[in-house]
Amino acid sequence: MLRPLYLIAGLVMLVLGIVGAFLPVMPTTIFLIVAAWFFARSSPRLEAWLLAHPRFGSTLRDWREHGAISRRAKVWAGAGMAAGFSIFWIGARPNIWLWLVVAVLMLACASYVLTRPLPPGDKQ
Repeated sequence: MLRPLYLIAGLVMLVLGIVGAFLPVMPTTIFLIVAAWFFARSSPRLEAWLLAHPRFGSTLRDWREHGAISRRAKVWAGAGMAAGFSIFWIGARPNIWLWLVVAVLMLACASYVLTRPLPPGDKQ
């Protein structure tokens, strides 16, 4: 009964991930991780395609199997968050309270990403 809804949600997440690949401030990987989760419950064929994808497959498999984020992805995520916060700060000119709330949320997200383990092949 939920399978069609999971398929639709997976396709929406896939589209958002594709859009994120071309927009510098919008994330890609988190949408693809969620898409893979939805496809696991609705379409084994689409799940297998996503996990075998030449560009994103290894990242998705590392997350699924180890909860791991590569060093390169951590650097890009941190740079993206810093750029997004800078654009927010300069473009929106928020009051101090909004600035603090957004800064705390960004730092919490950055802390989460940076504390994830590295994939087995990324250890030094």
